[in-house]
Amino acid sequence: MILIADSGSTKTDWRVIDADNEYEQVNTTGINPQYLDTDKIYSIFETELLPQLKEKNISAIYYYGAGCSSPERNKRVEDALSRAFPNVPNYVDHDLLAAARALCGHKPGIACILGTGSNSCLYDGKNIIDNVTSLGFLMGDEGSGAYLGKLLIKAYMYRELPEELATSLKNRYNLTKDGILDAVYGSDIPSQYLATFAKFMYEKRKSPVIKEMIYENFEEFFERHVSKYEGFGELPVNFVGSIAFHFSDTLKLVAKKYGCHIGVIISSPSEGLIKYHQELLKMQNA
Repeated sequence: MILIADSGSTKTDWRVIDADNEYEQVNTTGINPQYLDTDKIYSIFETELLPQLKEKNISAIYYYGAGCSSPERNKRVEDALSRAFPNVPNYVDHDLLAAARALCGHKPGIACILGTGSNSCLYDGKNIIDNVTSLGFLMGDEGSGAYLGKLLIKAYMYRELPEELATSLKNRYNLTKDGILDAVYGSDIPSQYLATFAKFMYEKRKSPVIKEMIYENFEEFFERHVSKYEGFGELPVNFVGSIAFHFSDTLKLVAKKYGCHIGVIISSPSEGLIKYHQELLKMQNA
C-alpha cells in the first residue's frame, strides 16, 4: 500500500491505496515548508497523522505540497516523513505537479490551482514544461482566496465598502485595526487568515462591490498567468481548488473574455491523483 498526500496551507488530504482499492482517507492540518521547519512539520505527523493510520503497512509515500518548490524546502518535508515513517521511501514534489496529473492525466493542458494560494503551469501530458512564477502572498497569489481576502480587507480599511456590508463584516469577524494588522503581519501564515474571508464573499457575491472584486481577482489571474502560456486559447484550461470550484460562474465569464476553453473545475485533486497512481501501480505490477 502507498500513501498519497495532497497538502495545502490550510489542510492536507491523505489517502492509503493499492492498485485496486482505497483503504483509508484522513485529514491533517495544512503544511507549507516555506513557513514551517522540519520539527513543526514532524509534530503534525506525530500528533495528527500517525494516530489515524494505526498499523497500516505503508511501502512508499508520495507527497505533493504547497511550498515544495526547492530542494531545501522539500528536504524539510522529506526529513519529517523519514522520522515519522522510518525506512519507508518518500517522494516530495510540488502541489502543481499534483494538479497537472489530477487535471490533465496524460494529455496536454494548462493546470491551475486556485485555493488559499494560486499557481499554474503548462503540462505536456508527462511533465510541466512552463510555469509563470507564482510570487506568493506578498507580491502575487492573484486568483486565490488570500487575494480575495486582501481585496476585501483593503476596501474595508479604506472605507470603500457600503455601510451595511462593512458592518456585517466587522460584526461577523469582530474586526479591529490592530487585530487585522497582527493577523497579517504577525502570523506564520497570513495568507490563511486572509483566505478565511472568501466564505463571506461567497455569501455576499450578489453585492455589486463584492461581485466586482471576485471578477477582478480572476481577471488578474488570467492576465498575469494564463495568458502568458503558448497556446492558451487552444488548450483546455483546468482548475483545482476551493476558490475555483465555488466561484466557477465568475471564473467562466473571465475565461470567455480571454477566449479560453475551460476543461474541468474540481475542488480537490485527490480523486485524480488516486487514479493516476493506481494506473502507475498496475503498470509496475504488470
